[in-house]
Amino acid sequence: QVQLVESGGGLVQAGGSLRLSCAASTSCFSFNVMGWYRQAPGKQRELVAGVTSGGTTDYADFVKGRFTISRDNAKNTVYLQMNNLKPEDTAVYHCAAGPSLADLRGGRYTVWGQGTQVTVSS
Repeated sequence: QVQLVESGGGLVQAGGSLRLSCAASTSCFSFNVMGWYRQAPGKQRELVAGVTSGGTTDYADFVKGRFTISRDNAKNTVYLQMNNLKPEDTAVYHCAAGPSLADLRGGRYTVWGQGTQVTVSS
């Protein structure tokens, strides 16, 4: 059974940075697309970013220019570098994998992790 385990969340002040990591229990080549989505209390989950096996990236408008997604297939790990964090970025961030960017945007994940909490104070 494939598992995705996130790490790197925490408490940071507005304007600060965090780097999230997602370790997959199997080769990242198993997934065409890996990405991150987030869910805040009382809000719908929303895709933050995705990256294909070929390196094509996709970002939500609200993180463009601030967040960067990358994947290291040799280490079976996906990263999310988050800069210039804002209080509205506070949420549980989940790693997910699926067959296409469209599937991730639509919430059709093949597998997802338990999430890591990111809290941004003002």
